[in-house]
Amino acid sequence: MQAVVKFDRGPGNVDLRDVAEPSPADHQVKLQVEACGICGTDLHVYHDTFRNFPPVILGHEFVGHVIEEGHGVRGTTDPKARYAVLGATAVTCGRCRWCRSGDFMFCPDRRGMGHGVNGAFTRFTCVRPDQLYRLDENLPTEEGALVEPLAAAVHAVAEIADVRAGDVALVSGPGPIGLLCLLVLVQQGIKTIVAGTTLDAGRLALATSLGASRVVDVLKENLEEIVRAETGGIGVDLAFEVSGAGASSKACLEALRPLGQYTQVGHFGREITVPFDRIGFKQLRVAGSVGYTAATWTRTMNLMAQGLRPTRIVTHRMPLAQWKDGFEMFERKEAVKVLLLPGKD
Repeated sequence: MQAVVKFDRGPGNVDLRDVAEPSPADHQVKLQVEACGICGTDLHVYHDTFRNFPPVILGHEFVGHVIEEGHGVRGTTDPKARYAVLGATAVTCGRCRWCRSGDFMFCPDRRGMGHGVNGAFTRFTCVRPDQLYRLDENLPTEEGALVEPLAAAVHAVAEIADVRAGDVALVSGPGPIGLLCLLVLVQQGIKTIVAGTTLDAGRLALATSLGASRVVDVLKENLEEIVRAETGGIGVDLAFEVSGAGASSKACLEALRPLGQYTQVGHFGREITVPFDRIGFKQLRVAGSVGYTAATWTRTMNLMAQGLRPTRIVTHRMPLAQWKDGFEMFERKEAVKVLLLPGKD
């Protein structure tokens, strides 16, 4: 079978290669992958700016159906069901305080699919049954490929931040996670401003269609003035920094009202300088959000069953052979969410 493989350390070193079709261990099931989304993490693995363990198949946002069960897990899955897969728990110790509390993202031994173990930019992959989350039968299959990034947004908006009716929020960074944060906020009835740059024009237009109350090109408009106008001069109640840019972080701190909440969702990848005194003088609540928990996934599946449709951010669908085009379009911001379809030519 063919797979998108990071075959060696260093920038690049990713190619579409023929690899052996996997067989499930006794404790695993074998999935046929229906769709897998391109994520910013895949780009970081490509550029070797995210820890990875080559040779490894990329891809971790996926949906599929079970075609084979290992001897030890016979009868635990439904061959007619479609499953989203929690790839982040591919390897955990199960014993540390983080695993025992459910905060597995912080397990020192953790390796996720797509960088630590083989992922889903391929036709078949093997996982444990406890990693499977059954997709509601009324949902289109592709929705399952968006559960993973949507769970990251749900964690930030519905679990880390304290969102209340009547709040006004700012989402700074209209990438896939930023737009999914917007979807969750809009579903809760929260007036949301979305900020980006001129390069984000297409993404800002999509934000408008997803329910943003106002979109702002920070290179052409004054975000601080717009926030004052939209909030009666007070400032936003909540700010979600999702771009991983220092200027965006500063803008969020400036936009918040006293006693507001700042949630860091994006990753900077380097040291930045921000007006830290704003936190003290405004008495802001500052929190970070990384990944999710198993409980977040259950919450996310419930939200989707109740009508939340994350595939609204999908702009391109491509066969696996066009993976590089998808990577480049995503990096140039010509695409928001790209789905690779291993079963398509």
